[in-house]
Amino acid sequence: MTLEGTIRTGTAGWVYAPWRGSFFPKGLVQKQELAYAASRLTSIEINATFRANQKPESFRRWAGETPEDFRFSVKGSQLVTHIRRLKNCERELATFFASGPLALGQRLGPFVWQLPPNLAFDLTSFSAFLELLPRDLQSYLALAAKADDSKAKPYLEAEGVGAIRHAIEPRHPSFDHPQVDAMLRQHNIARVIADTPEQPGRDLTADFAYCRLQGPSRSGTDGYQPADIADWAETMDAWRKEGRDVFAYFVHEDKLHAPHNAIALRQALGLTLPGD
Repeated sequence: MTLEGTIRTGTAGWVYAPWRGSFFPKGLVQKQELAYAASRLTSIEINATFRANQKPESFRRWAGETPEDFRFSVKGSQLVTHIRRLKNCERELATFFASGPLALGQRLGPFVWQLPPNLAFDLTSFSAFLELLPRDLQSYLALAAKADDSKAKPYLEAEGVGAIRHAIEPRHPSFDHPQVDAMLRQHNIARVIADTPEQPGRDLTADFAYCRLQGPSRSGTDGYQPADIADWAETMDAWRKEGRDVFAYFVHEDKLHAPHNAIALRQALGLTLPGD
């Protein structure tokens, strides 16, 4: 009998001024916003890690402000994706992994790698990058131990850390090729599901699903409607019944309503929290 997966819904980041008074209650102090968000959402994608490596103390503090079953996804460094453009990036990867994500402990979810829109598929560099990504804790620690410790000692404590997972979001049309999906399936890396008119696909390449919902993919600019939420709930429920975990984030195009969409999706799936 296949065990059901777990579905978590949330947003990309949690610091957004227009949410104050719309999602966050009026008068809520900023330092309490993460804790409030975590009382209504079940996962958040950390975006600050894209611009700069964060410190273990920050990851540890964020973990301490969220429930035990909460999960953070961690966005990969731009030094790897946009500066190195996946080439000869072992040192940058090691430094990123050693910077402190392990301090999230059991709240550590997948890493997500968003590629530049102008980065075309190159078999050699893409294959080498996938080979470098650690797929278990042992290989993670081995890579992180190679980090340049001239600025900070590598953080290698891993208490409570579970599966090491990766999702990747190619944004150049050249990645829309069966060979790419075959490579991702070989490494059990999830292709990000974007739900846009340009990228409407829902094919899975890993034993979990990673959605950065930026649409909806249908025509129109009126954002996600109840019918869209119900459609996604049906799709994700099927994935869950297959035993797949699902991470679903509402991002970018309709950021003002992202938390409300995440809550609506969670509730459509029959998942309730004390605040409901």
